[in-house]
Amino acid sequence: MDVGVWLVGARGSVATTVITGAAALRAGLAAPIGCVTEQPGFAEAGLAPIHGLVFGGHDIAGTPLPKRAEELAHAGVVPARLPELVRQDLEEADAEIRPGVTPGPAGTQAEQARRLADDITGFRERRGLSRVVVVHVASTEPPVPDHPAHGDLAALDEALARPGDVLPPSSLYAYAALSAGCSYIDFTPSTGVSLPALDELARTKGVPYAGRDAKTGETLVKTALAPMFAARSLAVRSWSGTNLLGGGDGATLADPAAGESKKISKDRALPGILGHPVEGQTHIDHVSHLGDWKTAWDHITFEGFLGVRMTMQFTWQGCDSALAAPLVLDLVRLIARAHERGHAGAIPELGFFFKDPIGQDEHRLHAQYDLLRAWAGTLA
Repeated sequence: MDVGVWLVGARGSVATTVITGAAALRAGLAAPIGCVTEQPGFAEAGLAPIHGLVFGGHDIAGTPLPKRAEELAHAGVVPARLPELVRQDLEEADAEIRPGVTPGPAGTQAEQARRLADDITGFRERRGLSRVVVVHVASTEPPVPDHPAHGDLAALDEALARPGDVLPPSSLYAYAALSAGCSYIDFTPSTGVSLPALDELARTKGVPYAGRDAKTGETLVKTALAPMFAARSLAVRSWSGTNLLGGGDGATLADPAAGESKKISKDRALPGILGHPVEGQTHIDHVSHLGDWKTAWDHITFEGFLGVRMTMQFTWQGCDSALAAPLVLDLVRLIARAHERGHAGAIPELGFFFKDPIGQDEHRLHAQYDLLRAWAGTLA
């Protein structure tokens, strides 16, 4: 039976690229470049084939997927003729998109969660799917204050049944997904599934989850480069970065509150790899003209033998959706197989894909990859 992929933010740039790309792979119109799970080391893991994935999701936007794909083609994110060649796939996925959570709705959050969960279970039953993976690829939320109900499932269930917002939208989607018996992936730095009460729910329901904040650009380079300094015993004294983002992600992160979530996530890796705090900050600026492209410029100062001062700079320019989409496909295939094999709760071995990995303190990219490969071998 096929595996369902339920995308929260299903009409956004990342989700549209995922659905369009999977259709292109299914039709033999593209190669799986960027898909880690298509490497030989994962061939024996028993992963669901990409061509068997079925898509649906939640979104508050109304622009149909075929139109969104056309907009991405016009921007150069996907090949110019591809949206028309896979139009039927896009229309089928669009027909499975349901309204998401909007601010200030009537009723309790428990009622909202039941409606979201019913949408997901209806998709699973209607399409005859073996299981569904829910992936949060919606806009980044600001950090949320602690709530007494976040630490205990019984307290959370009770609080959700009363008026008022106990959970941010990302966590409400996670609650609904886990309640429906679906594995869950936090692709953004939003709070999502990273609450003790939701970990309890995942274990109670026997479903796995992973996150947070996919590692697609500047932090990917950091986690590959920083171990070099540590291994060579070169003393990194400062590491500052400036990120220029366009598109919806850039507009969202222009809000200082939402941008704080991203900065916290991006700044996790360096102290963990180098073993000490490092001077410098990460700056995020919205440049609308960049569209779906992002540029990161990093400036590093370090000391060598006898305290000699040296510097290094690098620039990373990439298409955000094209970098993110294959990782969504990788994560869906891996966590669906983990669910099939009886895993429940956080899957720390999937930390390779994330800036702020749940359940894992390892941030060195090569070490994370080794952990992922070894774990994938156990899925066979």
